[in-house]
Amino acid sequence: MCGINGFITNLELNKSNGLSVLDEMNHLIRHRGPDEDGSFFDQSDSYSVGMAMQRLSIIDLSTGKQPIFSEDGQKVIVFNGEIYNYPVIKDDLLERGVIFTTTSDTEVILKLYELEGPSSFSKLDGMFAFSIYDKTIGKLFIARDYFGEKPLYYTVQGQSLYWASELKSIVKVLPKKMEICHKGLNLFFQLSYIPAPFTIYKGIKKLNVNHYLEIDCKNLSVKEKEIPAVTHTDYKGISKIEAISLTARKVRESVKSRSIADVSLGTFLSGGVDSSIVSLCLAEQSSQKIDTFSIGFEKKEFDESEKARAVSKLIGSQHHELIISEKDLEKDLYKIILNFDEPFADSSALPTYLVSQLASGSVKVALTGDGGDEVFGGYNKYFMGRLNQKYTNLVPKAVHHFGQDKVQKLLRVHEDSRGIKFKVNRLVKAINYEGDFYLNIISLAFQSNELPKILKPDYLLEDSFNYYKESIGDQNKTLTDFRNIDRRMSLEGDLLVKVDRTSMLNSIECRSPYLNQELWHFTSQLPESFLIKGWDKKHILKEAFKEHFPNDFLDKNKKGFGVPVGDWLRTHLQKELLSYIDPGFIKKQQIFQLEAVSKLVEQHISKQVDNTFRVWTFYCFQLWYKTTFQD
Repeated sequence: MCGINGFITNLELNKSNGLSVLDEMNHLIRHRGPDEDGSFFDQSDSYSVGMAMQRLSIIDLSTGKQPIFSEDGQKVIVFNGEIYNYPVIKDDLLERGVIFTTTSDTEVILKLYELEGPSSFSKLDGMFAFSIYDKTIGKLFIARDYFGEKPLYYTVQGQSLYWASELKSIVKVLPKKMEICHKGLNLFFQLSYIPAPFTIYKGIKKLNVNHYLEIDCKNLSVKEKEIPAVTHTDYKGISKIEAISLTARKVRESVKSRSIADVSLGTFLSGGVDSSIVSLCLAEQSSQKIDTFSIGFEKKEFDESEKARAVSKLIGSQHHELIISEKDLEKDLYKIILNFDEPFADSSALPTYLVSQLASGSVKVALTGDGGDEVFGGYNKYFMGRLNQKYTNLVPKAVHHFGQDKVQKLLRVHEDSRGIKFKVNRLVKAINYEGDFYLNIISLAFQSNELPKILKPDYLLEDSFNYYKESIGDQNKTLTDFRNIDRRMSLEGDLLVKVDRTSMLNSIECRSPYLNQELWHFTSQLPESFLIKGWDKKHILKEAFKEHFPNDFLDKNKKGFGVPVGDWLRTHLQKELLSYIDPGFIKKQQIFQLEAVSKLVEQHISKQVDNTFRVWTFYCFQLWYKTTFQD
């Protein structure tokens, strides 16, 4: 696990200045890889190329130093991530006469590229972002993995192109302060995060998942291409008994492949279905006690530490637990939020940071349950999608709009409890007769019809989701449709960003066994009733492992990794929050409608209405804005 940076420029640049730029970019992401660093600089007649990295040593501790060069020195790679099937690929390459000088997965990527070019990227099973400079053809290739577990940002500025694992490395070396991207702004205030290819900055992009860039170094022309598809086994038509057996086998195989490391390894154990099964599988495969780590909360509505302890006892793990209050996060709050480098309002990033910090004292790699809900159909919002279809078929549009305000007032909540009234209210607000209901469901902050109330017209877009409708399609009907939207938007833009930044801030690597292409394509071919049977979510996953847990244990409701930030906004964050609706500050920004955001904040503080998600989104943006443009 590492962080990578680089640039190509057609401007005159000597080696000393080029290495200085790389050092500056590297320094800002040292937390991603404090074990080693490395850099490369090369000049041709018409351009200069620089590449650098920070390394967290996980595999091949002694000979895996990067950058790694081809035998003739004409090709060079820097790599962030892990390739889980690299031993298999390496064996194949050895049979083809390829000679290796290291035992690292990084060299395997480069050797495979030498033989097969960029089409070889589809053979890689793993989480990755890497750049390969091929001097023989004057091109540079930058690739990103299938799910987007590893981040990659890039921008073309005049006669230079920059790329990096984190935004801060790019923003730091640009000659001028970047402008806010209106698309990124609108997406953030709907989703509470910004999915690829957009960022909060105009002109800086995230590389789309499962894509690579082909860059001509001489003229800086950039072509974005999808990584070629591979052929997956056809599972359509298999019986449920076969599917249950295959689920158990494939999950265990994925846990095993994600456990390859030359350092200590454990799991994040929340007590939910996904992390419990991953922990069970790792414990089964380990010859000694595994380490498990969990976070609990003093506020009981958010605490699930008892479930985690029960699983730990069941599998015989060495369990590490931390029960937290708001005081535990107070000192690190700004550091956590601002490390995302752009507005990001998933409050579960806060406990994810703390569990990463807790684990970093014992292990260097942690397996997580991330992706289990997307792969096996585990979210309540998937039910909402189905209910929207039934509701809009039964209730005329005019009747719905006539009674909507009254219903929402009845369902109004006053504290951050996230109970049944909160969930039903969210469903009612998301109901849509135009086919966009699932995009409304995943809009955790503001609905599209609410944005005009808070954003000034100069910043408002008519449809911030149009890019995704074009690239994903207008399919909003089936569970597979919902899961694909989540894979493309919520996973890449929210969950995986949260885990990557908070774990890397603690110099620990997180791996997600459920995020396995083969597993994804397997479940995508199964009948939807195998994934969600009636009201039973993740049905087939639970069936595959239920014999290892007490009766009904896997059927218990999970509260999620929520944090009572709604309370904090009324207590120790209140003074700061009120400063963000100061008329002078709002007028200077020229982004928000003062009356609307003031009402939103004041109603929340006074407990007239619980506006936790919307006010937290506003707070995180204002903190980022103040730090970026005023401090």
